[in-house]
Amino acid sequence: MDRRKPPQTEEGWYVLHDFRTVDWDGWRAAPDRERKRAIEEGVEYLQRHEALADADAGGSAVFSVLGHGADLLLLHLRPSMADLDTAERRFERTAFAEFTEQTDSYLSVTEVSGYMSQGYFEGEEVEDTGMANYIESRLKPEIPDSEYVSFYPMDKRRDPEYNWYDLPFEERANLMSGHGDIGRDYAGKVTQIITGSVGFDDYEWGVTLFADDPAQIKKLLYEMRFDPSSSRYAEFGSFEFGRRFPPADLGALLAGEPVPAGESDHPHADAHGEGGHHGEDTEDEGDTVRDVLDEEGIYAGQPHGEDVHAMVLYSGADPAELEEDVSGLRSNFEHYDTHVKTAVYDNPDGGESAVVSIWETASAAETAGGFLSDLPGIVARARGGENEKGFGTMGMFYTTKPEHRDDFVERFDTVGDLLDGMDGHDETDLLVNRENENDMFIASRWRSREDAMAFFRSEEFRETVSWGREVLADQPRHVFLA
Repeated sequence: MDRRKPPQTEEGWYVLHDFRTVDWDGWRAAPDRERKRAIEEGVEYLQRHEALADADAGGSAVFSVLGHGADLLLLHLRPSMADLDTAERRFERTAFAEFTEQTDSYLSVTEVSGYMSQGYFEGEEVEDTGMANYIESRLKPEIPDSEYVSFYPMDKRRDPEYNWYDLPFEERANLMSGHGDIGRDYAGKVTQIITGSVGFDDYEWGVTLFADDPAQIKKLLYEMRFDPSSSRYAEFGSFEFGRRFPPADLGALLAGEPVPAGESDHPHADAHGEGGHHGEDTEDEGDTVRDVLDEEGIYAGQPHGEDVHAMVLYSGADPAELEEDVSGLRSNFEHYDTHVKTAVYDNPDGGESAVVSIWETASAAETAGGFLSDLPGIVARARGGENEKGFGTMGMFYTTKPEHRDDFVERFDTVGDLLDGMDGHDETDLLVNRENENDMFIASRWRSREDAMAFFRSEEFRETVSWGREVLADQPRHVFLA
């Protein structure tokens, strides 16, 4: 038999699941001063690592593990294996570590593979697509603020009847795609981090699932059990289930008190901040755009860009079929408080449709992009010139008065002619919400921020904004594209 060619992979951050049990007999017998010191050093360690005081990037979180497998899960994501090594050993130096024992651990690395996007590994341009953001979020994921976590390792079977590694690539890719369809049905309910562990640990992959409703994790895994990629080809290790708590509540947890102990249901979210626009020179970029637009009466978000973020993907699929698929995802997204809206916008000129998903944080928008990027017909939309990343963060939403809709479209055509002649302009599209023809979205791509700002400062733009006050139903709104 010919040797199968393995799918290509790209690795991102390294991951350590560190499971600990507490020596409860020793803890109860210890003097108060020793327990106080242990709690203080434990809290300090956990808080420093959640705040990334030990590294430039990554994430950490601590969970109370239910059942007999462990008492605590310390989860670390770091850019290098050396960072994990240091984090693990530093915990052992705390007074709290003297009361714990490592009962299990799992070492792995985030990855993307050719099953997800073969074009990515063949050098195709994906800079301005939801797929590009999805790949980035898979390689460098944020630990969600969800309350519950489930972790398990898994292998692909190699038995004589069902040997995953003897299947042709196309068949494996189709099975993985069908498996992913189930996961997309749980968008907004369950978030996953998939990591590879070949050569690092006893299994081939680790799966970490996060949700605010623990039953959703069970429902997802139960449904996946009936999918052929699992029922025929998957072997699973032990499952561990936990509940996240803020590091400051370590003492309350050890005392058997309810956690989180604060007023908020999820106080650990405070450690992550509000979330911001991802990219270079983010604050300066946002402030510059905001200042100019604010002068013209266009709402452009709060300071530092934490107001709303849009994930915009383009699709060549049939708009009606696309809208049906998006409707299913939107119903799941609406379970999240950070979701603003998700809709399909048509291009009146016959170009690709756009799927626009708006969220209150960039991280939520990027997570949504992971699900949306698997919609049918998603196409690459390069920023800037052929070899330039460009400045693709211009997005403007308008709601017209019904009686002035045609006037607005005609005016856009006039402005479009102006844009075509401006230095650094690549493309600007007017797209119309399929569910509300008066809701329109203008997306502009420029080769640089300076080129875009030249347009926003132009007299023609100011005149258009002034004219728009008469035909728009409400204030135009700028969003930062995630």
